[in-house]
Amino acid sequence: MSLKILDTCVNCDVCEPVCPNKAISLGEEYYVIDPALCTECVGHYDEPQCVEVCPVECILVDTDLPESRADLELKYRHLMENKP
Repeated sequence: MSLKILDTCVNCDVCEPVCPNKAISLGEEYYVIDPALCTECVGHYDEPQCVEVCPVECILVDTDLPESRADLELKYRHLMENKP
């Protein structure tokens, strides 16, 4: 599943630079995660790096966008194939 950032985000700027897929960006009020780019760091790390560094624990699995580990691996491969 893709991850999502809750509205309890304090815009501390630590999650954006650790995302290997550049899926995190500053939204209108707080940071957001692009589900098309989020692989929960599958293919890069054992754990989602944004979750690891978030000081307010506001990044959770988005249950509205279910994806299996195999789905995330496929998305990772697709992203790497299309990487400039």
